[in-house]
Amino acid sequence: MYKAIARNKRNTVLIILLFLAIIGGLGWLAGYIYQSPTLVIITLVIATIYALVQYFAASSLALVSSGAIEIQKADNPRLYRIVENLAITTGMPMPKVYLINDPAPNAFATGRDPGHAVVAATTGLLDIMTDSELEGVMAHELGHVRNYDIRVSMIVFGLVVAVGFIADMFLRMAFFGRNNNNGNPVMLVFGLVALLVAPLVATVVQLAISRQREYLADATGAMTTRQPDALANALEKLAAYGRPMQKQSTSMSHMWIADPLKSGVMNRLFSTHPPITDRVERLHKMDGSF
Repeated sequence: MYKAIARNKRNTVLIILLFLAIIGGLGWLAGYIYQSPTLVIITLVIATIYALVQYFAASSLALVSSGAIEIQKADNPRLYRIVENLAITTGMPMPKVYLINDPAPNAFATGRDPGHAVVAATTGLLDIMTDSELEGVMAHELGHVRNYDIRVSMIVFGLVVAVGFIADMFLRMAFFGRNNNNGNPVMLVFGLVALLVAPLVATVVQLAISRQREYLADATGAMTTRQPDALANALEKLAAYGRPMQKQSTSMSHMWIADPLKSGVMNRLFSTHPPITDRVERLHKMDGSF
C-alpha cells in the first residue's frame, strides 16, 4: 500500500519535471528563432495569472457547472454521516457535502486544501452503492483533497496554458510576421514543428498526471477504510451502470471518480482517467497487504 502511494508520488514529480522541461525547451527555441525572449516572459506571466484565477475559482465553478446543492445531516443522513466518519478517521476538517440530482453514478471532490474541502455525490451513486462501497468512494474523494490533487492539477493546468500561449503566439508570428532575424531555414522548420507538437505533448502529459492522481487516490482511500475490495466493487458498479452526466464539462472531467463524458474513441484516447479494470486489479492486489 505505502509502496504504491510512494511510487505514484514519484511518478507525478517526474512528469511535472518533464512538463517544465517542455516549456523551458519551447521558450528557448522560440527565443532562439525570433531573438525575443521578452515575449516568452510576458506569455508566462499572463499564463500564471490566468492559472491563479482558475485555482481560486475552481471549486465554485465546479459546483455551479455540476448543479450541486449543499446538504446538511438532516437532508441526507446516510451520505453526511459517511463523510463525517471519514473526516474523523483521517483527522481532517469536516468538508462541505453536496448532492447532485443526476441518475448517472459519480462523485467528485475539490478544495485547494483540507480546510476548504468539498465533496459531492450524485443521486445515482447513492442508489446503487452499499454503505461500504459508498464509504470507499467518499474515501477516494477525500484522498484527492488530502493529497492536494486540486493543487497539482491547477499547477499542471497553468503549465498547459503557458505551452498553448507560447505556441500560438509564435506560430502566428511565423505565418503572419514579416521579419525573421535568424537565417537558418532548417532551424526555423524545426521550430515550427516543435510549436505545433508542443500543445499536444502538453495535453498528453496533463492526462498522465491526472491518471496518476486517480491511482494515488484509490490507494489513499483503500488505506483509510482498510477495505480495498469495497472500492473495487464500487468501481466495477460504476463501469457497469455508468452513463454520461446530464451536465457535462470537459474542464472538470478530471475531478470525477469516473469519466463523466460521452463514450467514444477520442474520449477514451484523451481520457483523464485510467481504465477501471486496471484500478480494480491494483486494489485487489492491495487487499492482501491488510
